[in-house]
Amino acid sequence: MHISEGVLSPPVLLAGGILSFIGLVFGLKNLKTEKIPEIAVLSSTFFVASLIHIPIGPTSAHLVLNGIIGLLLGWSAFPAIFLGLLLQALLFQFGGFTTLGVNTFAMAFPPVVLGYIFKKFLHKNKYFLTFSVSFLAGFLSIIFSAILIGTALYFTEKSFLPVIIALLSAHFPIAIIEGFITGFVVAYLLKVKPEVVI
Repeated sequence: MHISEGVLSPPVLLAGGILSFIGLVFGLKNLKTEKIPEIAVLSSTFFVASLIHIPIGPTSAHLVLNGIIGLLLGWSAFPAIFLGLLLQALLFQFGGFTTLGVNTFAMAFPPVVLGYIFKKFLHKNKYFLTFSVSFLAGFLSIIFSAILIGTALYFTEKSFLPVIIALLSAHFPIAIIEGFITGFVVAYLLKVKPEVVI
């Protein structure tokens, strides 16, 4: 789901940069010192999960695990995802530095919003409800992230429409996989270490 360097128009890059900057400000403002190890672990998980990618035109499909990050970190998902993307751009040339703002916002904003919506339904004594809600958070985080990436491509050049359709189609099965991973991980954490989730 990384957009490559040199693809997006300057206005789209600027908008993505501004929106990500706002998200980072909120994330750093709400950052609690005791959460730093958790943020580091989740940022590393995001970094590794999204290294294996399948190119789709100017973007790519891969696991993201942003639903888990949104549920566990809230606004702190922005610095966690930003750091992972920055290191990928720096070390492996995935994505790019100019597209860092758009990529960060697309991958961090949906899980933050969905995390706040769904977190109140998590309960360690209600496994099925917790799993279902976490599944939805993981599934929808990928779908909405793909839609935001597609929107950035569309506002750059309407001829990207076939790529956008391919991008959304490729991410639907990934969203299902992410939903199951998020459901199992969050339900497990809530049972063995509930303070990490709540």
